[in-house]
Amino acid sequence: MIAHANRSLKETKHNSLLRLMLRELFRSPLVIFGLAVVMVVAALALFAPYIAPYDPTEINFNAMTASPSSAHILGTDDMGRDIASRIIYGSRIDLLVGFITILGAVLIGLPIGAIAAYQGGWTDEIIMRITDIFLSFPSLILAMALAAALGPGLMHAMEAMLITWWPWYTRLVRGQVLSVKENTYVEAAKASGASDVWIILRHIIPNCLSPIIVQGTMDIGNAILTAASLSFIGLGAQPPVPEWGAMITIGRNYIQQYWWMATFPGIAILLTVMGFNLFGDGLRDSLDPRIR
Repeated sequence: MIAHANRSLKETKHNSLLRLMLRELFRSPLVIFGLAVVMVVAALALFAPYIAPYDPTEINFNAMTASPSSAHILGTDDMGRDIASRIIYGSRIDLLVGFITILGAVLIGLPIGAIAAYQGGWTDEIIMRITDIFLSFPSLILAMALAAALGPGLMHAMEAMLITWWPWYTRLVRGQVLSVKENTYVEAAKASGASDVWIILRHIIPNCLSPIIVQGTMDIGNAILTAASLSFIGLGAQPPVPEWGAMITIGRNYIQQYWWMATFPGIAILLTVMGFNLFGDGLRDSLDPRIR
């Protein structure tokens, strides 16, 4: 009976904390706007074949550089391809690049940072000096150099971004683990004979996830922007792939006569990056008990 009462009390506290976090998350109109943008872009990516009015790679020489109209709501490009359809399908590519890049960076940086902080000594010193080498370069410049060395292509751009991003999560996780590993429950786990791997996986990493989730949410937008930048300079997705940065590359040659070719993909990038950043800010405020 006592155990049942304790379990009920824990569930009540958990539900109260969850309600508090949700209330804090949706208190700001900007956060709601950011979440709405993210959900819309995700819906476009998920249901692109059912939403897009045309095939994004279909060439129509009879509708080349057509201005926005009822037939082509956002106009067409220099090959007569429908820009709205290409933006919708482009959301699939850019979101996938953002999610895969950040997820890969977290999966690499999380265990390395945890091991460095938990072991300390020479292990920590070696790992962090290697990390500092990567962090000493501006991330975009390093991604450009790596992408140029690997060769043009979306997969090579993702590999370059992954190499650029993992050190940031290594340092973030290391700082969190350094503060968490001194807590009483970690010392109790050590005293009970638990292995280092068990302590890291069961007690340390779960208590470091909140800042990682927040940073990852915000970095998805930054990864999308970086991927578009690499495509814009010819190191990422190559035409006719319907990627937003590659679309802007084509449209810049016609910006004075046919403004819609570069403007609408640029707006898609702007709204998506802004949406992830606003939602990440709100998520940080709701997950940080000091701010609450």
